[in-house]
Amino acid sequence: MKLGKVEFCHFLQILALFLCLSGMNQAELTRSRSKPYFQSGRTRTKRSWVWNQFFVLEEYMGTDPLYVGKLHSDVDKGDGSIKYILSGEGASSIFIIDENTGDIHATKRLDREEQAYYTLRAQALDRLTNKPVEPESEFVIKIQDINDNEPKFLDGPYTAGVPEMSPVGVIKTALPNMDREAKDQYLLVIQAKDMVGQNGGLSGTTSVTVTLTDVNDNPPRFPRRSYQYNVPESLPVASVVARIKAADADVGPNAEMEYKIVDGDGLGVFKISVDKDTQEGIITIQKELDFEAKTSYTLRIEAANMHVDPRFLSLGPFSDMTTVKIIVEDVDEPPVFTSHLYSMVVSEAAKVGTIIGTVAAHDPDASNSPVRYSIDRNTDLERYFNIDANSGVITTAKSLDRETNAVHNITVLAMESQNPAQIGRGYVAITILDINDNAPEFAMEYETTVCENAQPGQVIQKISAIDKDDPPNGHQFYFSLTAEAANNHNFTLQDNKDNTATVLTKRNGFRRQEQSVFYLPIFIVDSGSPSLSSTNTLTIRVCDCDADGIAQTCNAEAYILPAGLSTGALIAILACVLTLLVLVLLIVTMRRRKKEPLIFDEERDIRENIVRYDDEGGGEEDTEAFDMAALRNLNIMRDTKTRRDVTPEIQFLSRPTFKSIPDNVIFREFIWERLKEADVDPCAPPYDSLQTYAFEGNGSVAESLSSLDSISSNSDQNYDYLSDWGPRFKRLADMYGTGPDCLYS
Repeated sequence: MKLGKVEFCHFLQILALFLCLSGMNQAELTRSRSKPYFQSGRTRTKRSWVWNQFFVLEEYMGTDPLYVGKLHSDVDKGDGSIKYILSGEGASSIFIIDENTGDIHATKRLDREEQAYYTLRAQALDRLTNKPVEPESEFVIKIQDINDNEPKFLDGPYTAGVPEMSPVGVIKTALPNMDREAKDQYLLVIQAKDMVGQNGGLSGTTSVTVTLTDVNDNPPRFPRRSYQYNVPESLPVASVVARIKAADADVGPNAEMEYKIVDGDGLGVFKISVDKDTQEGIITIQKELDFEAKTSYTLRIEAANMHVDPRFLSLGPFSDMTTVKIIVEDVDEPPVFTSHLYSMVVSEAAKVGTIIGTVAAHDPDASNSPVRYSIDRNTDLERYFNIDANSGVITTAKSLDRETNAVHNITVLAMESQNPAQIGRGYVAITILDINDNAPEFAMEYETTVCENAQPGQVIQKISAIDKDDPPNGHQFYFSLTAEAANNHNFTLQDNKDNTATVLTKRNGFRRQEQSVFYLPIFIVDSGSPSLSSTNTLTIRVCDCDADGIAQTCNAEAYILPAGLSTGALIAILACVLTLLVLVLLIVTMRRRKKEPLIFDEERDIRENIVRYDDEGGGEEDTEAFDMAALRNLNIMRDTKTRRDVTPEIQFLSRPTFKSIPDNVIFREFIWERLKEADVDPCAPPYDSLQTYAFEGNGSVAESLSSLDSISSNSDQNYDYLSDWGPRFKRLADMYGTGPDCLYS
């Protein structure tokens, strides 16, 4: 019988256990005497320890110390004269020895997986002399293994992936053709058991999650054989019409598909693309829809997988077809012009009401509603043109000027009669044709001079002309002197035949003292049909020049005027300076007049006034004093009407009388009375004067706290002490004291 390695190990374990239980594990110390210990009393025979190895079972669960074995020396006669000592690994902590008998016990639970054996040393001593009677010897205590550890999986739980429809291989499937779409995950429990299934064996378990990975074994299929969508004809190009999707049970790249239109009458009108995220087919518009032209379209659309697995071609074609019908809905559209841009021309000489051209628009809807026309006045602010509302004929409404505006771009509005909200827009470009309606003139304002020492035939100025018109063949100007200047003895004109002319001297001996300025009229004619002409005067100044002919000083104005400053400019500057001086004098006079006091005799003008001191006020800083008593009197009699904003020559005022009238009525009538007086006063200044009075009403329960009302109230307050306060309070003592009544002016 041949034993395997595992069976042999188990056999050794059982044998060791048997020996331990049968007492063979007990070692006895024997003494081998090849010679006597004492010979003739003088020679000593060497002794030695002899025993077998000790074995002890692990995981002892008893309450008493576990007996391991026994040490014994043949010197020991059992009379207690020998003492046994144990040292080494675990001595005294794990293993103890009875020093009298030599019995060894284990005091702790032992685990072979932690330590498989212990090496110890034993010695026998004479108890009286404490000297060894035997040499020290080393022995081993081996821990006997028992099946106390179950098998363990180191890296569990485990996951694994197996493609669906996999054939039989290393990893075997229990069912053929396992389909991920039916169930994509399985949980397995794996058990490992030791001792080859014998009694007393232990086991361990772990889990394995097996996931079926996807393969492309499902073709795409449309849920419906046909679809129908309604689309308004006004939908703009590139808009989404519909989304369709073929169902595919696969996932990831195996479910990716592409769509295409394979047939139908909408191949050039619609296109289809795929949404990479949802795998939907997106149908969009490529051209504008027109209900009146075509009311429906039919598309044949195919969906096919992009990644086909040849192993599953037998399952059928990995594509599918469906039909999409698109119904175009009618929408009320605005009128449409026959041309997007109309180009028209008209002469700038055209009379008002001249027909320029015609625009036309129609209602594209089946109703063909009549159209009315108008001009968007935001594009024709000057209202140069009109349009017939029914016919679309455009005419001139004003005289045109090409030089002001050569092209007019206007917008024509076409409006449905039945639905005015539907408005179409057409664009008209009106070009104004030029006529020769502008005479030529000097190209610039010339500053011409002639030297006193000029010689006959000397060129003093070259002139050119401009014309606002724009003839087709360009300008051609002709220059000459006017009839009255043709025979002058000073200057002559030469036409250069290139739209320029040259002014030359005819004599010498010019003198500023005799004549400082010459005026030369020049006649210019253009080549238009009919031609136009104009007379332009060239001003020539006589100057004193140096030897190189450069002017130094000219006529009398040159001595007093800076360079480039004309007489008109100097007059304007002087006028501005004079105006500023007058304004300054007027302002100074008015300020001085305002500072004159309104009351000449301060001592005699004792009345109920609020005299302004240097304290903060509520907007009354521009008023010296306010006569508040006048606000409560409607019957003030004045012999002479005076104003507070001018200095009066004589001021008198009769003693006011009072009437019980509400304050608001008093104030309002007082203001109106003063306003009427100012309107009829011929001596009043030409501006209004607004004065603010701190007038208090009668609405307060506590009544007025101001002293302004003291003139009409009987106060018991004694103000005689004010006279003792000094001259500063004399005015207040006169106003509120108990002395004789005062006269108010």
